[in-house]
Amino acid sequence: MRIETDRLLLRPWKESDAESLYTIAKDPHIGPLAGWLPHANKDDSRQIIKGILTAPEIYCITLKGEGEIIGSVGLHFDEESVIGLADNDAEIGYWIAYQHWGNGYATEAVSALVDRAFSELHIQNLWCRYLPRNKKSKRVSEKLGFSFHHVAKERYWKELDQVVSERVSKLEIETWRKKKKAAK
Repeated sequence: MRIETDRLLLRPWKESDAESLYTIAKDPHIGPLAGWLPHANKDDSRQIIKGILTAPEIYCITLKGEGEIIGSVGLHFDEESVIGLADNDAEIGYWIAYQHWGNGYATEAVSALVDRAFSELHIQNLWCRYLPRNKKSKRVSEKLGFSFHHVAKERYWKELDQVVSERVSKLEIETWRKKKKAAK
C-alpha cells in the first residue's frame, strides 16, 4: 500500500532502508522525544525495520520525487498499543527527521493516514500519545483535531528504560467528518 500527498509518498519500509534509517534515527533529537533510544548502528536499524516497522499500516515517509526518507508514520492496533484500545480503535505514531522539522511534513503525513484510518479502515477512534516535552507532536495532533483526553502517569517505557508520564489525545470519527465537511 502506498499513500501519496502533495509533497510526500508513504510506502512500506524495506530492509534495504536500514542505512537511510540509521542516518536519521541516530540523531538524539528524535528518538528520546518519540519514546525510543537513538539507533546505535545500521544493524540496529535493520532489526527495527524487521521487528517493528514492517507491521501492517506502518509507513516510511519519503519526499515525493526524491525518495529521501524523512520519517515514519503508522497505526498500532490492540496488543501493539499500551492504551487498551477498543476493537475499532487504533493508535497513531509518527516522527520526522530533525533536519526536516518545521516544514509541515508530519502534519501532512499524519493527516493522510488519519484519512485512511477513518475512510478505508473504518476506525472509530484514533489515539495519540506523546511525552509532555514533545511540543511538536502535541501541535501536530491539535492541528488534526485530536483533543486532550488524559495524562497516563508514571508508566515504564521499556524503549527508554525510564518511568515517564505521557499525554494521551483522541480523535473521534465524527469530529474528523465535521472537520472534513467544513474544509470543503
